[in-house]
Amino acid sequence: MVSDIEQLFDNNRQWAARRIEEDPDFFQRLARQQSPEYLWIGCSDSRVPANQIIDLDPGEVFVHRNIANVVVHTDLNALSVIQFAVDVLRVKHVLVVGHYGCGGVAAAMDDAKVGLVENWLRHVQDVRDHNIALLDALEAPAQRRDRLCELNVMQQVVNISHNSVMREAWARGQKVTLHGWCYSLQDGLIRDLGMSSRSREEADGRFMQACERMRSQL
Repeated sequence: MVSDIEQLFDNNRQWAARRIEEDPDFFQRLARQQSPEYLWIGCSDSRVPANQIIDLDPGEVFVHRNIANVVVHTDLNALSVIQFAVDVLRVKHVLVVGHYGCGGVAAAMDDAKVGLVENWLRHVQDVRDHNIALLDALEAPAQRRDRLCELNVMQQVVNISHNSVMREAWARGQKVTLHGWCYSLQDGLIRDLGMSSRSREEADGRFMQACERMRSQL
C-alpha cells in the first residue's frame, strides 16, 4: 500500500507532468525569476489557498500566512516578508485576506481555551475589545464572529499602513496599495471590505468609514 507521504510524491509527479504538458517552458521560466505583483497575507487555514482562490500560477503571488492573518509591529517574520515583497520584489498590491468561519477568530471571540495560541489570539481580542459596540449590536453568535473576521482584517490593514516599510515606500513615491478582503468558505467568493489605501492617513480614514457603514446597517 502507498503511504500517505508516498502519495504526496506521486501527486507531485503527476502535477509536474500536467504543468509541462500544458506549458513545456513553465518550470524553466519560473526558475529564472519571481516577479509577483501581489503579496497575500492570509490565514494558515488549509481551506484558504492563496493562489487557487484568485486563480494565479506559482510565481504570481508572494504569500505570508499565520493564524487569523494577524500583522503586529513586533512580528519580525511578517515584517520581513512585507519588507522583501515591497522593497525587493516591488509588489503593487498587499492583500490582507481573512475568511469567514475562521477558527482563530472564533476562539478569540469566545475566549476559548486553546493553549499557547491564546497568546497570539490576544491581538484579535484587542480588536474585539476596541470594537465591542459593533459586535454586541449583532444578535447571532455567528454574525458576531463574521463581523470580527472583518474588523480584524481592517485592523491589520491599518497596522501595516503604520509600519516603517510602507511609510518609506510611500514617501519615495512607490505605488503600492493595501487592500482588506474576506473570503467565504460557503461560496468561494471574496468580499472587498473597502480598505484600499495608499497612505497611513487613508487607511485610518477607510477604517472609520467602514465602521460607520457597519453601524448604519444595524
